[in-house]
Amino acid sequence: MGIDQLVIVAALAGAVLLGDVQAVAAHDAHHHAAPAPADAKAARVTLYDNELVDSDGHAVRFKSEAVDDRIVVVDFIYTSCTTICPITSAIFSEVQQRLIETLGERFGRDVKLVSLTVDPATDTPERLKDYAASFGSPTGWLWLTGDKPKVDKVLTGFGAYAVDFTRHAGAIVVGDARSGDWTRFYGVPNPPDIVAQVEQLLAARKSASITERK
Repeated sequence: MGIDQLVIVAALAGAVLLGDVQAVAAHDAHHHAAPAPADAKAARVTLYDNELVDSDGHAVRFKSEAVDDRIVVVDFIYTSCTTICPITSAIFSEVQQRLIETLGERFGRDVKLVSLTVDPATDTPERLKDYAASFGSPTGWLWLTGDKPKVDKVLTGFGAYAVDFTRHAGAIVVGDARSGDWTRFYGVPNPPDIVAQVEQLLAARKSASITERK
C-alpha cells in the first residue's frame, strides 16, 4: 500500500479502537451495501473445498485445510479498499490479540481468523502480504486469494459474492465447521462480541463432548 492509503488505514483503525463507530459507518455507507449498525444473525454457510492461495503463495484447500473442523472467524476484504475493509481488518487485529490471550496455543489450532479477498484479480499473494503487515502478526490469521472463479465460489458459499466487488456486503462470519453453527455480524461489530461468539462455540463443543462421554 502507498503512504496515503496507510494513513487512511491508520486513521480508520484508530477511529474503531477509539469507539468512533458511527462516523466510520457513515463514511462506509457511500461505498458499501452493508447496513451501518452492527447486527448479528444466524447464517447459512456452504463450505467449498476449492484450492486457493495464501499470502505466502502456498496452495490451500479452503474447506479441508483453511477451515477443517475449526471454529473460524471470516471476513471479506480487498486491498485497495479505504472504507470498511481497513476497519474489519483492525477489528480482526484486536480479536486476534484477545484470542491469543485467552486461548494460548489453541488459537491457530482450534480457532482461526480467515480474511478472503473479494478482488482476487488484483490481490496477489504479495499484495495481500503487504496489506496484512499493516495489521500485525500472522499468528492464527490466514489471508487468502486465488483464481477468481475459485474465490468467487467460496465467497458465494458465505453469501459474500458481488458482481461489483466494491459493493460487497460488509460482514464478519463466525462459525463452527464441526457443528455447522454460523453467525453473521453486519456493520461494525465490537471485537468483544466476536470473541464472545467464539467462546460460546467453544463452550458448546465442550458441552457436547461431555454429553457424548456419558
